[in-house]
Amino acid sequence: MSVRVADLVNDDASLISRRCWADQQVYELEKRGIFGRAWLFLGHESQIREPGDFVQAYMCETPVILARGGDGGIHASINSCTHRGLPVCRASHGNTRRFVCPYHSWSYTVEGDLVTIPQESEVRCKPDKSALGLKRVPRVESWRGLVFGSFDEAIIPLEDYLGDMRFYLDAFFGRFPGGIEFLGAPHRWVMDANWKLPVENQLGDVNHGAFLHAAIIPREIQQQIEAIGYSAVTAPGHGATFRLMPEDAPVDEVAWGMEGMGAILGTDEVRQYLRDVQAQAAERVGDLRARMKGLTYGIYPNLSFLWSNTSFKVSHPRGPGKVEYWSWAVVPADAPDTIKQTLRRNYSSFFGPGGILEQEDSEVWVQQYRGASIDFADDRPFFYGLGLGEEAGHPQLPGLVSVTANEFYARHFFRRWRDDLQSVEGGQ
Repeated sequence: MSVRVADLVNDDASLISRRCWADQQVYELEKRGIFGRAWLFLGHESQIREPGDFVQAYMCETPVILARGGDGGIHASINSCTHRGLPVCRASHGNTRRFVCPYHSWSYTVEGDLVTIPQESEVRCKPDKSALGLKRVPRVESWRGLVFGSFDEAIIPLEDYLGDMRFYLDAFFGRFPGGIEFLGAPHRWVMDANWKLPVENQLGDVNHGAFLHAAIIPREIQQQIEAIGYSAVTAPGHGATFRLMPEDAPVDEVAWGMEGMGAILGTDEVRQYLRDVQAQAAERVGDLRARMKGLTYGIYPNLSFLWSNTSFKVSHPRGPGKVEYWSWAVVPADAPDTIKQTLRRNYSSFFGPGGILEQEDSEVWVQQYRGASIDFADDRPFFYGLGLGEEAGHPQLPGLVSVTANEFYARHFFRRWRDDLQSVEGGQ
C-alpha cells in the first residue's frame, strides 16, 4: 500500500500513524527529504586535533571520513573508492597520511584527493586523477567545536540552522573556559528500533523517568522536575528540557555534575572542581543560565545531548526497523585528567551501552518498534496530544516554552518531519 504523507501526521500532530515508524516507503522519503537536506552531526574538533587525524562518521547510511587536513582545515569525504566503491578507510579513528583502497591500492590524501593509481604506469591513457578524488561532503561547518556536514549545497549557515538553540547549548558550553572535549571513541550498538524514538526520548521526554527508571530515579526528583522544569522548542525539531533552579538554591543542588555518580562516588577534589565551575557560571553565562540544570537537548534531525550525564548521542538509521546508536562521553577540556576519568563514570554508569538507564531505554525503544509493526492496528495511531496548545512565549527564554509533561516538543518535530517528507513526495 502506497504512502501518502498527509495521512501519517494530522494537522496539529497530535495523532501519529504507526507507519511513520515501520514503513520502508516512509524511510526512503526520510533519506531524501531529511538526511539529504539537513545539517548532520559528524564529530567534534577535539577528535581531530592534529593534521592527519581522522574519525569515521555517518550521514544516514552513507559512511564519511572526517579528517584534519595538512592545511589545518576540516574535511569530510564519502568513504568509498572512486574506482570500485570499496571503503578506503577501515579504522574507526587514527592518524594517517593516506587512505588506501585494499582492492587495487588507489590511495587518497586525508583531504580526499587521489594521488596514486599503481596500474596507470602500464597504460598509455593516463586518467585525470584530479577528477577522481573521494566525493566531498559539499558543506562542512563547525560551531563550538561541533562539526556538521550537509549534502545540500544551498543549506542555510549552521549558526542560522541552530538559531536560538545556541542560547540553551551555551548554558552548558559557556561554563567551561577551555570548552569541552569528547573523551575517547564512541560506544556503538545496534537496536531493532526506529531512529526517531531515541531522538524523541531525548528531545524532551523526561516524564518517563520515575516510572521506567523507578529503581534509580526517586519520585522526589520527578516532583522537582514537575515543579521547576521547562521544555523549550526554539524551532521545530530543536528542543531543550531543563530545571530552572531557585535563586537561593544551595550550590551543590545547582552545580553541573553533582547529581552524577562521578561526584557521588568521587573525591572531595572532584566535588570542589564542580563547585568552582558553578561559582564562575553567572559571570560566564549570566544569572539566568547559571541556574539552568539541563536534562535533555535535541538538534534536528538526530543529535541528542544529555546534560546531567554529559553525553552526545547520534541515532543513525539503518532502515525503518534498525538503528545504530553512537554515544560519546563529554568532559571539560581543561579539567585535570583524574577528574575527567571520574566524571566519565557518571556517563558509563547511566548512559553507556551497559548503563542502567540506557539499557531500560533501549528495551522500550525496541518494544515500541514492535508495537508500530503489529497487524490490524493501523487504524489506531499513537496519541501525542498531551498539553495540546498550552505552549507559549516566555519573557526570559527564547522559543515556545511549557511544562515538561506537554508533548509539544514531539508534535513540532513531527510537523517538521511531515513537511520535509512532503517536499520530496512524488519524486520532487
